[in-house]
Amino acid sequence: MKWFILPGLFVLLSACTPGSDDQRLMTVNGWIDANQLGFTLPHEHVLVDFIGADSIRPGRYNQDSAFNKILPYLAEFRNAGGATLFECTPAFLGRDPELLKRLADASGIQIISNTGYYGAASEKFLPSHAFTESSEELAARWVNEWNNGIDGTSIRPGFMKLSADKGPLTATQEKTIHAAAIAHLETGLTIAVHNGDGAAALQELSILQEHGVSAEAFVWVHAQNEKDPALHKSAAMQGAWIEFDGLNETNVDEYTVYARRARDEGYLNKLLISHDAGWYQVGDPEPAVGVFRGYVVLATALVPALASEGFTKEEISMITFKNPGNAFSVRIRKWKQD
Repeated sequence: MKWFILPGLFVLLSACTPGSDDQRLMTVNGWIDANQLGFTLPHEHVLVDFIGADSIRPGRYNQDSAFNKILPYLAEFRNAGGATLFECTPAFLGRDPELLKRLADASGIQIISNTGYYGAASEKFLPSHAFTESSEELAARWVNEWNNGIDGTSIRPGFMKLSADKGPLTATQEKTIHAAAIAHLETGLTIAVHNGDGAAALQELSILQEHGVSAEAFVWVHAQNEKDPALHKSAAMQGAWIEFDGLNETNVDEYTVYARRARDEGYLNKLLISHDAGWYQVGDPEPAVGVFRGYVVLATALVPALASEGFTKEEISMITFKNPGNAFSVRIRKWKQD
């Protein structure tokens, strides 16, 4: 029997082992079983570069400097009981798989990287070929990273990260979602999509359904941007994962409400919570890159708040361990028509 220790609280992980014995996830250091995931943050960053896809290039920052700045925050997360972190910086926005592996090896945190493209922010972070290639061609690029590794390394992505602004989606954003559906059916990678509102998320679910991809392969990133809770429940009831990922020291009460609502309305088993924290921001001079938000509020503040609200150990473990394992285990999930 394995106990996972958080400040002031014991969470029984063995009570909430993710779905099946053969569920696995891909980290920057290779496969792990879902029951090895531990306390998990499903949406964080270690480094970002906002210069834009047309200007981003290797060598815009010193990797050793970034490593030394980031590592203490991962150590702090580990000391708070953390085990796994999903790093959501996509290609052309500062993704650095070799840095992630260095950090994972040095910190003991299991880090999971991604493939896919970031279409929000008026498509500033999309490479030029994203506007001219077909969805099939884009999918082939992401499948290649899954099969052969990211940027010439042996490091493989563990999920797809895409993004869109508020709905309706632009034609290019739609194309990337079509590409993600195609890639999912070849790789089994979960599709996590940054969204500006519920209209975009529901449109994306419709596109996935066109390809026969189940809503269970879809993570609605930044669900807190949508203020109508009925849309959260609607997507969850279809099978989607609802991710509230802007947790910080000032909004613990708000995130307690999100969790309580999910429990009361019957979709606690589809809830994901994270900080969207970090980041070492490339291009900012010191000491600006020192403005780095850590990864421990979920462990040190929200978990105790949930416990005081009457959430059981098993319910808290569901949010912090079982749900991420089920959401991101690598398996093809097809839509089944009633």
